[in-house]
Amino acid sequence: MLVGNRMTKHPVTIGPDELLSAAKAKMEAGRFRRLPVVVGLITERDLREHTGHLNQVKVNGAMTGKLITIGPGATVEEAAQTLLKHQIGGLPVVEKGALIGIITTNDIMKAFLDVMGASVEGSTRIDFVLEGEERGLTEASRIVNREGGEILGVGTYREKIGDNPVCYLRLVSGDAEKIATALRRGGFDVLGVHKIGGQTQG
Repeated sequence: MLVGNRMTKHPVTIGPDELLSAAKAKMEAGRFRRLPVVVGLITERDLREHTGHLNQVKVNGAMTGKLITIGPGATVEEAAQTLLKHQIGGLPVVEKGALIGIITTNDIMKAFLDVMGASVEGSTRIDFVLEGEERGLTEASRIVNREGGEILGVGTYREKIGDNPVCYLRLVSGDAEKIATALRRGGFDVLGVHKIGGQTQG
């Protein structure tokens, strides 16, 4: 998944010689927290530092000048790592020296939900421990199919509770509790059933 496919294209910008009051108005109108400047970036934090003087201070007197950018061909994972490393909430996307978009933590969270299949309302996630071929993904998928479930997505992650990875199955149909029970009968260590907008059950 690439930045160019998840970024906000043609972002609203502001000139460095405009007043902070204009920047504030654009942010409020667009309901966003950062605004690319032709030569930098201005954020809500920058505005807060000049509260009471927004009609006297120009954008170039408050903006973040040392700009961290990313290219459209970078992966969403690279963008997420850059945001975390620099503790910032958005990255201007630049190609051949021109601003073509902006990617924010919200964009990355949406991408994360899409990858996990969690953007689909009514889906359910079952987590279980992967333990070799007998308690692996193939056997788990066979049990889900036998119980009438439909798998939307599959993934793994590491927990601090053991050496074996945890697998999750995102289901869009079928009785998740019945499927979890069948997995337990098959010897799987089921960690929980998690419903979007519902209760989490162990």
